[in-house]
Amino acid sequence: MNIPITDPAMLLSVVNMKLRDSGETLEDVCAQMGRTRTEVETLLSSAGFSYDEAHRRFW
Repeated sequence: MNIPITDPAMLLSVVNMKLRDSGETLEDVCAQMGRTRTEVETLLSSAGFSYDEAHRRFW
């Protein structure tokens, strides 16, 4: 599923939902979306969000 999301708030919502609901890793979720982990983290960090590995979510 290639999701061309460029709006950080929408990307945050989709990624966190997929992490919560699927139980997959961030790398797996990013690959399903047609993105690399670096691309997702860069876009979200530019909006002030960071990935919390322990809780498996961005905030």
